[in-house]
Amino acid sequence: MPTSSDSYRAQAISRAALKFKGAEAEADHELGWVLSGSDVVVEPALAATRFYRHGWQSWSIAGWERLDSPPASIAIPGLHRQADDPALGDRSDHVGSWVGVIEAEDGSAVLLGALGTDAWVSAGDGTLRGVAATEIDWFVAVGSGDEVLNNYGIALAGALGTRRSDPGAVWCTWYSQGRDVDSSSISGLISDVAKLPFDVFLIDDGWEKAIGNWTPNSGFPLGMGPVADEIASNDMRPGLWLAPLAVEVAEVESWRGCLVEDDSGQPVPAGRNWGTEYFAVDVSNKEALHRVIDTLESVVAWGFTYLKLDFLFAGAIPGRRASEEPREQIYRQAFAQIRESLGDDVHLNACGAPVIPSVGVFDSIRVGPDVAPYWESPLYEHVRDYSTPGTRRAIATSLARLWLGGAIQVDPDVVFFRTQQSLLDPAQRQTLQDLASITGFLATSDPPDWLDESQTGALRDFLSQTSEISRLDRYRFRIGEREVDFEPTVNGAFG
Repeated sequence: MPTSSDSYRAQAISRAALKFKGAEAEADHELGWVLSGSDVVVEPALAATRFYRHGWQSWSIAGWERLDSPPASIAIPGLHRQADDPALGDRSDHVGSWVGVIEAEDGSAVLLGALGTDAWVSAGDGTLRGVAATEIDWFVAVGSGDEVLNNYGIALAGALGTRRSDPGAVWCTWYSQGRDVDSSSISGLISDVAKLPFDVFLIDDGWEKAIGNWTPNSGFPLGMGPVADEIASNDMRPGLWLAPLAVEVAEVESWRGCLVEDDSGQPVPAGRNWGTEYFAVDVSNKEALHRVIDTLESVVAWGFTYLKLDFLFAGAIPGRRASEEPREQIYRQAFAQIRESLGDDVHLNACGAPVIPSVGVFDSIRVGPDVAPYWESPLYEHVRDYSTPGTRRAIATSLARLWLGGAIQVDPDVVFFRTQQSLLDPAQRQTLQDLASITGFLATSDPPDWLDESQTGALRDFLSQTSEISRLDRYRFRIGEREVDFEPTVNGAFG
C-alpha cells in the first residue's frame, strides 16, 4: 500500500486539547492513545465539518460525509438488512461500525476506533462517542484524516493480528458466466485462461445443489475433485465460492435448530437473493459449526485451496443464538476455529463480511459492493441501496477502505477489459483497473475469447505490471508516470 500525504495541511492537535469521558483506563500508544471502556466519548477542540462513516460489512457504505447534511440512507428500509448492520438501521445520525473520524476544513482530524468487536462510533456536537457490547480497548489518534485512518489500521493489526496475503492474479467465473457453469464449460475456460498469467482459477456461484446444500449439482456429474485436478494440472490454484453461513428457504428444514432465531423461535431472515429469502447459520451452535467445518474440509479435500466465502454477514445478524456472547465475537471465534481446522495453506477470501471481526482470521477481504459491467445501477436513484452492484460505488467504497491494507489484503473485486456484454466506457474501465493496481489485488472475469488482440495485450500488461505507486492525497495517486484522480468518481457517489 502506498503511504498517504494529504493535500490538507492539518493543524496539530495536542493531547491536552482532548477530553475523554467514560474511559476506565488510558494508555499511550506510539500512534495515539488507547482507552478502555464500553461507552467512551472523545471531546476534541475541533470545528468538525466532515465525518468518516464506516459500514458494517464488505458491501456497506464507507466514505466521508458532511456533518451539516443528512447521512446517506436507503430509500426502502427493508433493504437495510442486506446493506449494513440491521442494529443501526433506524439511526438517522452520523454513525458507523467500529470507527469514526471527524475532520475540520483545514484537514485536522480526530479518530476513535474500536480495537475489538461489536462496537459503533457516532459523531455529534463536535464529539465522537464509541459504544461496545462489552468493555474493550479503543484507539484515539489525531492528525490528518487519511493519516489517522492509516494509523488505526496499524493499531488494529497489532490488536487483532494480521494475515495479509496476496493470492496472485485471480480469474473468476461470476461476471461472465453467472450461475451458468458446468464441468464441460469450465473445462474449456480452464484451458483458455491458462494461456494467460493467472495464478487462481475461481469457480463462483452455480456449482452447488442449493444454498445450504454444498454438494455438486447435476452439472458436475463426476463431482468437483476432477475439476480441481484439471485446474491444478494447468498450473493454477483451484478456487471455489461458497456462502457457508446462508441457508435458502428450501433447505431450512435440514438446518432446523441450527439457525439464528427470533424471540418466538423462528429463523431470522438474513436477506433476499437467489429469488428467495435466506437465513443465517448459528455458528455458536456446536452442531451447526461442525457442519460448516465439515463442508469446508470436504471442499479442501477436493483440491480447492482458495475459498471465496460470501454472504458472511448472515452469521452476525441480530437474533437469538445458542450462546449469549456478542454476535460479532461469535462470528470471529467461529472463523478462528475454521481457520485452525483448514490450516494456513488455504487462502480465505471474505466477502459480504463484517469487516473488523474478519481481520487477523481471513487472508483477504472484499471492501466494496460488487462491480458490474455498468457504471451505475438504473434502480439506484429509486432505492438508494448503496450495497447493490455497480462499478462507481464499488470504487468509491473500496477507496475509502484502503487503510485496511496494513492489516489485511483488500479486494476491490474484478476489473473489466472486455467490451462484449459491457456498458462501461474506456475511461470507466481504466478507473477500475487503476484501483486494482493501487490495491495490488488483480482479478478479472473476462473470458479470453471475449477479448480482441488489443484487449488481451492490455490484460497481459495489467497482470504483469511493476509500476511504482504513490499516494498524493486522498483521491490522487501516481501510477508509474501517470497521475490518477478518483475525486470525480467519489463526489456525489452516495447522493
